[in-house]
Amino acid sequence: MVEPLPIKDHIKNARIIRHRAIVGSIFIVTLMIILFARMYYLQVIQYKYHSTLSEKNRVHTQAIPPIRGIIYDRNGIVIASNEPSFNLTFTRERAKEWTTIIDTLVEVLHLTDEDKESLINKVKQRSRPFESVPLLYELTEEQRAIIAVNQPRLPGVEVEVQFIRNYPYGKLFAHSVGYVGRISDQDLKRVDTVEYSGTHHIGKTGAERFYESMLHGQVGYEEVETNARGKVMRVLSQTQPTAGQDLTLTLDYYLQKMAMQVLENKRAAIVALDPRNGEILALVSSPSYDPNPFVTGISQKDYNALANNPDKPFLNRAIYGTYPPGSTVKPLVALTGLEVGATTPEEKVFDPGFYQLPNSTHKYRNWNRGGDGWINMETAIMRSNDTYFYDLAYKIGINNLHKYLTLFGLGQRVSLDMYLEESPGIMPSREWKEQVHKQQWYPGHTLITGIGQGDMQTTILQIAQATALIANHGHWIRPHLLKFADNLTIDQLIANGSINTTDRPTPPDIKFKNKDNWNIINRDMQQVVHGARGTARKMGSTATYRIAGKSGTAQVVAIRQNERYDSKSLNERHRDHALFVAFAPAEKPRIVVAIIIENGESGSGLAAPIVKQVMDAWLLNEDGQLKTDTELMARKPPPEELSTTSETLKDKKNVN
Repeated sequence: MVEPLPIKDHIKNARIIRHRAIVGSIFIVTLMIILFARMYYLQVIQYKYHSTLSEKNRVHTQAIPPIRGIIYDRNGIVIASNEPSFNLTFTRERAKEWTTIIDTLVEVLHLTDEDKESLINKVKQRSRPFESVPLLYELTEEQRAIIAVNQPRLPGVEVEVQFIRNYPYGKLFAHSVGYVGRISDQDLKRVDTVEYSGTHHIGKTGAERFYESMLHGQVGYEEVETNARGKVMRVLSQTQPTAGQDLTLTLDYYLQKMAMQVLENKRAAIVALDPRNGEILALVSSPSYDPNPFVTGISQKDYNALANNPDKPFLNRAIYGTYPPGSTVKPLVALTGLEVGATTPEEKVFDPGFYQLPNSTHKYRNWNRGGDGWINMETAIMRSNDTYFYDLAYKIGINNLHKYLTLFGLGQRVSLDMYLEESPGIMPSREWKEQVHKQQWYPGHTLITGIGQGDMQTTILQIAQATALIANHGHWIRPHLLKFADNLTIDQLIANGSINTTDRPTPPDIKFKNKDNWNIINRDMQQVVHGARGTARKMGSTATYRIAGKSGTAQVVAIRQNERYDSKSLNERHRDHALFVAFAPAEKPRIVVAIIIENGESGSGLAAPIVKQVMDAWLLNEDGQLKTDTELMARKPPPEELSTTSETLKDKKNVN
């Protein structure tokens, strides 16, 4: 039987559809209310917050590094300048995969694996977000063209014109002016990172390091608007940086150059200073090196070649290298003997060619094995007699030797503005011997200390300063490199706190009971140069002014009791060092010169003539006559090879 078909209930269907429509409408309205509520919350309630985020994505604050101060010599000759350079910079935040960008740079510029590693390290060392990092310096025109063509593949990479440090005379001032280098993590720990934002270099050595705070200047800022790619579209506001101060040093380009030339192919150092004010006129360490590659980043190969050079071009022999002072210390020992009453100028000692301690068979030899017979202080200094000073040192005793020689700056840093790299040397004492070597002090140690041998170690700057104190009759002035900072003298800078000297105050003047002792030693040192038997009489035979000097020879290796010094049998680097110190004119000193020539053997034969050349260059005019004080103070014209004038460099400081 067939079942009947059901009849549709249209009323019921309509009710179902109406119900669904109502539910759907309510759901849609609810969603719209939620959507509009969310939009209201974001656009109205959180308007300030999101507008700030949006602004941060669009507007960035960038640091404007200051132009570093220029450094001049005393004549106004530029010895450290700022030169424009096309540099390749990279901002890491503008690239999604920054390592890919580095790979692309290596590919298009045909760089080596060593270059790639260097680029990666530079990017990792940056200190602030959105700070551009210089990757390559001094791009060629071809390299700039390659970067321009490949710009779409190099987001965050730009070619910028920036100033980099330049040392126009290369190795001539490397050990005095120093150099700047890339800021390291260690540097960031000791500087204000905000003040150094945007700055990529900092003083590493020399005057560049000590006067960093003056040379650096103050950072500026600008707000810039960028697009989605991070490219700067416009500058919204700007605060200009303050350029660093220009420094005028006490160094004289011409004297420095002459001293460097006479020391060429020698391991040596010269310090020349004005005893009247402590100004360092020349400071040369040979061999030297070109500091310019350190500014933009020296290659590992070139660095290793310098570091492994047996002649040690990095070593500043003038202020860091330490040597036995040899006989150059004898005038100080003589002054000490006069002060403590251990001797008089007239007292004589017999020299048979050696000295023996009481109840001892050991012979302490004089350099002149035949002896000089009966000698007083004048002859002993003139002849550099060891026997006389063995005897005098024994009478003085190590306690007094240490006390008085320390007053002359031995065993301590003596400079005002080079002490960060200066060695204190060693002025031995009983306490020092026990503390350092765990040994007792014996009388024999006192004897060899009296002739500047044994444990005593000094720098050439210390010897120069001690000699200046003799010339100044004990008046202490710390040697220094700075003459002016902008228009302020070094004394004014100390007075206003720009140079802090609380940790290195000037020692008190040396005051002796008998002031005439200074004149006695001055007279005796003149005999070294002008006396008939003086060790440096050849030097004095051609001098047109009076020179007070003292030769010295410092042993490198010990010679046994019964052996003689044989230069030919020794390795060249085991031969004695040659030293000489002098001041002139003796009656009114205007220059002090100290020199060491490593393994030069003869202080009077090799070192003394060089000292005279330096003195002549400073003291004599073109007619061979002594310059007046006005002539000494007069500035000399810049050398012909100077390609950049001071005026041009000053104009560059105003360019940002």
